Amino acid sequence: MDKVLSVQHLSVLDLLDPAEVNQRASILPPSNDEFENVLLTDASTAASRPLITAMHVKDILKFKKTFLHKLKAESDGDRSGWHRFVLIKLDPREATSMHPRLMPGATLLIDRHYNALKPYRKGELNMYAVLKSDTCAVRYVEVAGSELILRPYNQSSPIEVIAMADGKRAADYLVGRICHISSEA
Repeated sequence: MDKVLSVQHLSVLDLLDPAEVNQRASILPPSNDEFENVLLTDASTAASRPLITAMHVKDILKFKKTFLHKLKAESDGDRSGWHRFVLIKLDPREATSMHPRLMPGATLLIDRHYNALKPYRKGELNMYAVLKSDTCAVRYVEVAGSELILRPYNQSSPIEVIAMADGKRAADYLVGRICHISSEA
């Protein structure tokens, strides 16, 4: 078989379904210490891909396992096949609507297993990464009928409305809850 593959200029991986290989391949190096590896990717990838492949990874950052394990998940729908935590860098245009709560270039940790419109802490609004035009908008979110209301922190920024497609629910548009923000000074 090795000779046949060699003559055909193929590898064993060429014989497998790429989707199956990507689903089973783990690009996260094993973490044997007190830190968990979390992938930094672009907003579009975080919004649209349940599993992040190596070609979409910009960096790998470490978070304390105890911190990540304390975070409660609240999935609306099946997200078990999704990488739970991903990081994105906030686009400067997105930052203006959430200023001064978020600064341009801030790194946001998204819990993609928290896509329910349920307050994480009683009396506080959740900040979400929301699927908007194949990327992430970061806003506070409400539902009014069949529309998502995206509320900015900055009162001078406009409120945006996303009409939900037939058969879609709010959870289908919520990428995840922003559970950690870090900015460089």
